[in-house]
Amino acid sequence: MTRPQRGYLYKASGAWHLRYREDVWQPDGTTRRVQVSKRLASLIECPRKTEAVRLANEIMYRVNNDLTSPYSTMPLVSFVEDLYLPHVKSQNRASTLKGYRDIWHNHIKPKVGEMRVREFRTWDVERLLRRIAQESDLSRASLKHVKSVLSAIFKHAKRNGAINGVNPVQDVSIPKARESEDTYAYSLEEIGWMLKLLSDPAATVIATAAFTGLRKGELRGLCWENYKGDEVQVTHSVWNSHVNDPKTRSSRAPVPVIAPLQMFLGRYRSSVGSPRSGWMFAGTKGRPLHLDNLVRRDIKPVLEKAGIEWHGWHAFRRGLATNLQSLGVPIKTAQAILRHSDYGVTANYYVKTVDKDVVEAMGLMEKACNECAMEAFARSDAPVVN
Repeated sequence: MTRPQRGYLYKASGAWHLRYREDVWQPDGTTRRVQVSKRLASLIECPRKTEAVRLANEIMYRVNNDLTSPYSTMPLVSFVEDLYLPHVKSQNRASTLKGYRDIWHNHIKPKVGEMRVREFRTWDVERLLRRIAQESDLSRASLKHVKSVLSAIFKHAKRNGAINGVNPVQDVSIPKARESEDTYAYSLEEIGWMLKLLSDPAATVIATAAFTGLRKGELRGLCWENYKGDEVQVTHSVWNSHVNDPKTRSSRAPVPVIAPLQMFLGRYRSSVGSPRSGWMFAGTKGRPLHLDNLVRRDIKPVLEKAGIEWHGWHAFRRGLATNLQSLGVPIKTAQAILRHSDYGVTANYYVKTVDKDVVEAMGLMEKACNECAMEAFARSDAPVVN
């Protein structure tokens, strides 16, 4: 039986260090017994030896009791890139993987150095997040995203035996940072002006976004075979070249199509040869229309000339919720129209209790939208662009 180590605590370069031996993970999956030295804290952070001893004892307890798997001695960089990100790729959408990768490479990886998985304590993560806040212009909401990614990394480490006990991210606070800019919601007046100014396919895509509240990926994933006149079923969500299922179970609920939108869709369908199936908004090569290209080429130049600012596709989704609320529609009903699942309410229960409300609410929306949509639709100088 291996004799328990006490470790050797010493000062060097204005900091407390701990020297001991441990089994270190090797790239080939084996472990090797080596002497290591770990910096515990600066003398400013930890001026008393008794405090340094406490930190050293925490580390030596883990080392002597072999409470972790060989993954615990991996540098965090290796653990994330060799184990965690491949796990995210296998379990999540490509868009989710990209978001996690961006946060990791842009904000976390450059600041963790050679620290190993099991060396991270709450204090280390606290300092890491504080440093990220100091060296970047991230908003408080963005820092929360960084913390969420860190928490997910260490949850995966815990599942793989690399750490035991409490996730070191659990009690970390969010540093003081600037508040996020207010998100935007398009008004009915702004939507009406857009529909008057734009030509197809931009006009019909915007009408669909504004009057259904579909997410950007869901707009790209609409299919003609799922359009039944008074409703459309959401069966796909498209991100870049990836075709996925809708985001959640409740996202698959049928979306009411009000009369003004039926007119736009009918005109657009006729202009593209009245297809019975296939992508509703298709590009020249038959793939789902690239909405960012549509904005850059056909939407922003027209809106800028008219003095209308473009706030992104999600502003239509927020606009629908805001406009419904202003018409007196209960928030719970608006959530159902937008197919949100929230506050622990299951998708089946939610849909069953609000189906009637959804129809009545969209009737109010139809009445409010009808005037601006009819005026835009009737405009004689709105050519159809294939």
